[in-house]
Amino acid sequence: MAARVRRTPDEAKRLILEAAAGLLAAGGPAAVRVRAVAAEVGVSDAAVNHHFGTHEQLLSALLRFGGSKLKSELRTALGGWSDEAADPAGLVRVLSALYADGFAELALALRQLGWRDTGSGMLDEVVDRLHTTARAACATTGRTAPSRETVQLTVAALHQAVATEPLFGDEFRRSAGLDAGARDRLLDWWTETLRSILAGTD
Repeated sequence: MAARVRRTPDEAKRLILEAAAGLLAAGGPAAVRVRAVAAEVGVSDAAVNHHFGTHEQLLSALLRFGGSKLKSELRTALGGWSDEAADPAGLVRVLSALYADGFAELALALRQLGWRDTGSGMLDEVVDRLHTTARAACATTGRTAPSRETVQLTVAALHQAVATEPLFGDEFRRSAGLDAGARDRLLDWWTETLRSILAGTD
C-alpha cells in the first residue's frame, strides 16, 4: 500500500485548483466535478470538499485562481517592457489564452448560478504601466499622450472582447461577414489598436 502523502492545506488547495484548471481547459465547466478533480490529485472526494466546501465554492475558487494566474502572467509580460516601449502583443496573448482555457465559460456558468464579481481593478497595473509607457514615449516623439481614461477604456474593451471570444466570437465575426480564420487577425488588430493609441496623437 502506497504511503499517504502529507501536504500542507495551502499545497493541497493549490494542487486541487491546478487539477481543476486542467479539467476546465480540456472539457469546460462540466468537466470540473469533485470526483474527477480528486482522481487527478490522488485524494478522496471528501478531501476536495474539506478544502472547498460545495461544488459551487470549488468553481468560485477556481475562477479566483484564474484571476491570480492572469495577474501573475501579466506581471511577467509587463516585466519585459522597457520604460518607453510596451509590447501590446504579449498583453493580448496573455488575456486571450486565459479565457481560451475555459475561464470564459466558467464565469458564465457561475453567473447563471447567481455569482457576481464585486471586485475591481484587476487590470489597474496594466493600465498604469501602459499609460506611463505612452507618456514616456510621447515625450520623445513630441506627440500628445493618451489620457489615462483613454487607456482604461481601451483595456476594458480589449478585456471584454477576449473574455467573450470563446463564448460568442464566431457569431460576432459571422455577423460582420468574417470567417472563423479571422480570430487571429482580430487579435492582431487589437495589438495594432493598442500600439496606435499608445503612440498618441499629433
